[in-house]
Amino acid sequence: MTDVLGGIRKNNFVVVGRVGMDLFPTETGIGIEEATTFVKDMGGSSANIAAGVVKLGGKAALVTSVSDDAVGRSCQNMLRDKYGVDDAYVTTVGGEARNSLALYESRVEDHQSVIYRNRAADFEMTVADAQVVDYAQFGALVTAGTVFAAEPSRTAAFTAFQLAREAGLPIIFDVDYRPYSWPSPAVAEDVLSRAGALSDVIVGNDEEFGFMAGGIDKGLDKARELAATTASIVVYKMGEHGAVTITKDGEKRTGIYAVDALKPTGAGDSFMAGLLTGIADGLSLNDAVLRGSACAAIVVGKPGCAPAMPYPADLEDFLNTHPGPTAVDT
Repeated sequence: MTDVLGGIRKNNFVVVGRVGMDLFPTETGIGIEEATTFVKDMGGSSANIAAGVVKLGGKAALVTSVSDDAVGRSCQNMLRDKYGVDDAYVTTVGGEARNSLALYESRVEDHQSVIYRNRAADFEMTVADAQVVDYAQFGALVTAGTVFAAEPSRTAAFTAFQLAREAGLPIIFDVDYRPYSWPSPAVAEDVLSRAGALSDVIVGNDEEFGFMAGGIDKGLDKARELAATTASIVVYKMGEHGAVTITKDGEKRTGIYAVDALKPTGAGDSFMAGLLTGIADGLSLNDAVLRGSACAAIVVGKPGCAPAMPYPADLEDFLNTHPGPTAVDT
């Protein structure tokens, strides 16, 4: 049986999925139409998680493909040099493949995130790319759902799951359903459900679990079913209403760290980084979930995603000055 907590406590993760480029206006509170200058930084769900882990003291290596152009090189350089993520398993693909680009605003009201994912380079990751990874050197595998949205990346990711399992690694899965990446909702429901059934730790929001269950009103029951059968830990996030952490020992509700959000993006990636490093640092599961919530709150309060993710000193300062998580019904 996989030692889920033991693997996470090694604090050394192999992360499968995309690295992309983010562009966001230097001005806050305005739309893209009115913005005049933009900041370039690293993005992509899996790369953000990896960067968040490293900033909080862990280790992470990313498995993905980037385009053979200036954008792909910029993404890989930022991943390695700015955020300290191991890029040994990042491959370059030619042809018409291009790195994903996210253009988003630093505002909540009427927020726009425009994602360019046509012929995405990360979808070109192959089974061979997954097979060259030395899984035994890591403690756990982490991925986000977008890696499964197209081939050959889908089969490569399932191959990584299999090889990681054979090496004794727990599998941590952020559902991260993005409709624009998928050919149809039916395909997404089938594939994401398959990935969830293979995972030891599953993190998703109420809409994502509801999507896998066939209706948002069925989402919590789906999360409970996974925790009772195949998963060791399921975190069911409910936005401003907090989260429910479900294990075979029961359920625990936690609140959020309320802040004046500057934007909605990046919260889920930062939550995952905080959760995993919290467990690795010896926190209880409940306290690790709260750490994830604090990290999410920090990120939505600042411009950017990866650059907004906290270092330990940032997290400590936030916790020392914040009144604490919201109360929950027991």
